[in-house]
Amino acid sequence: MAETKASGKPVPRVDEESKGYWEACARHELYVQRCRDCGTVRYYPRALCPTCLAADPEWVLSSGRGTVYTYTVTYQNLAPGFRESVPYVLAYVELEEGVRLLTNIVDCAPDAVRIGMPVEVTFDDLTADTSIPKFRPVS
Repeated sequence: MAETKASGKPVPRVDEESKGYWEACARHELYVQRCRDCGTVRYYPRALCPTCLAADPEWVLSSGRGTVYTYTVTYQNLAPGFRESVPYVLAYVELEEGVRLLTNIVDCAPDAVRIGMPVEVTFDDLTADTSIPKFRPVS
């Protein structure tokens, strides 16, 4: 079971495959993986390349910029740690590196979010060791 921070939000479970990703997020850096054999860029972190099954990934620093691929606005959530945040935007952001990640759009009204909107990464510090990448509109 995931631990929670004081706000009640769950803290991600870190394993051997995702350790480098979460360590970078704690430094407020966003990394994706690239296969050293075929060059496929991937997100989420995993041991094997989904294209060629090679087990030799490298970490690549992301620009942290992307666009909203799709999104939804959550108006109801009774889960502790989330009910205090409604309404909030849950979105897939397509990074300049070509991968998509599920995240939140923050620092703007939910009705201002649009598909294709340029966004940049920001980090929500859940604990001293854990930061979650979220995205805000490019100003």
